[in-house]
Amino acid sequence: MNDEQTKNPLLNGGILKSLVKLSVPIILANILATAYQITDAFWVGRLGKDAVAAVSLSWPIMFLVVALGGGLAMAGTILAGQYKGQADHKMIDFISGQTITMVATVAVILSALAYFITPFLVSLMHAESNVYWQAVSYLRISFIGMIAIFGTATFQSLMRGVGDVKTPVYIIFGTVCLNFLLDPLFMFGWKFIPALGVSGVAIATVMTEALAAIIGFSLLFSGKYGIHLKLKNLKPDWASFKRIFKIGFPSSIEQSMRAIGMAAMTLLVAHFGTIVLAAYGVGGRMFSFVIIPAMGLSIATSTMVAQNIGAGQIERAQKIAKTSAYLGFWSLSLVGVLMFLVARPLSVFFIPGENEVIHLSTLFIQMIAMSFGFMAVAQILTGTLRGAGDTMSAMILAIVSFWVFQFPLAFILSKFTPLAELGIWLAFPVANVLSFIVTWWWFNQGKWKHKKITSQNEQVLKTTEETMIEEAI
Repeated sequence: MNDEQTKNPLLNGGILKSLVKLSVPIILANILATAYQITDAFWVGRLGKDAVAAVSLSWPIMFLVVALGGGLAMAGTILAGQYKGQADHKMIDFISGQTITMVATVAVILSALAYFITPFLVSLMHAESNVYWQAVSYLRISFIGMIAIFGTATFQSLMRGVGDVKTPVYIIFGTVCLNFLLDPLFMFGWKFIPALGVSGVAIATVMTEALAAIIGFSLLFSGKYGIHLKLKNLKPDWASFKRIFKIGFPSSIEQSMRAIGMAAMTLLVAHFGTIVLAAYGVGGRMFSFVIIPAMGLSIATSTMVAQNIGAGQIERAQKIAKTSAYLGFWSLSLVGVLMFLVARPLSVFFIPGENEVIHLSTLFIQMIAMSFGFMAVAQILTGTLRGAGDTMSAMILAIVSFWVFQFPLAFILSKFTPLAELGIWLAFPVANVLSFIVTWWWFNQGKWKHKKITSQNEQVLKTTEETMIEEAI
């Protein structure tokens, strides 16, 4: 182990301390990302129900398209992390450039395709005419700026790979504040700026995402933040593209399946009427809030595991995973107990005066709350597999969790038993516990320990070194 590796706290420092230092900024970044959506919802609400419906209709489509390309950025986190563990700066810079080029290429292809099929996608949602055209306009503008959205996500992923989780938080915070100001400016107009309604929200989002991407890439080119990007690193290397795709594509499928799953679950709930759908919405907000710290710990674990596997410290990587799992289980279980106790006041806060909705949402929150710890462990161990480069296993586990456990259980219990909508509520905790058991078993098989992907493709390394020598000459 060289001097740089010795000084790296993720390789040698206290595990618990490093997990907390990494996960807290990631959690803040995820909360700020949620604030982006809340900001848009706040201003769009001032335009009326048609505008709200148009944006609500657009979100599943946007989420699906972003998920398809977003998994490739995860490959950057894993590869940059493992090369960071090896203290191989040339390969960190090279693989960062290749990740950016590949994600940008995919973003252009996806955005062009999505732009042209947007009317068809929106028509599948059976929206009324006024809502339809607003949704089409919102989505098309968003798709034009897709390269900026992907660019910002890639910057964050690369920074996390080398262990810098604070810098992205500062950038996201600035863009959230700017977005809050630009939304009403483009929605309602001012002086020479016309009132653009829902389209104005999309324009504001694209502008702030583009600014974030420009700032992020400027920092990468500066070389002061763990990665020193050069123009030659952006030149496409097809062997590297193949490797990034092999690692990132399963993550894309995993996220896409989650997006489709969200839509499927909403459709199932909708069959039980407006009251049940409203109760599901309240409980869903609580679940979305709780999953943020779980995902923060999962991403922090991925980063630490990737760096330690890169450094050849397999047993330390396993210790990191187990420490994070215990931390996640006990902290999220405590949150679950607290949420169980205040479930009714939370429901009243979100939808006051609607007693039937409050009753159902209270039951929903209480039923899922006691399984939060199990959900956190499953997320963290799946993050371990990703950090090791075993994204295929992570994808399979995610698909099993929803499409084998949660949705079939929700469908059967709600449709073929007297439980009705309570069957959907019950499917959440049962699926969380079953997912925990399967993921813990898979993790303990230990196959992930042998997935050091930075040594799998020696031809890439050889080609890269030869290219660097030729360019130096």
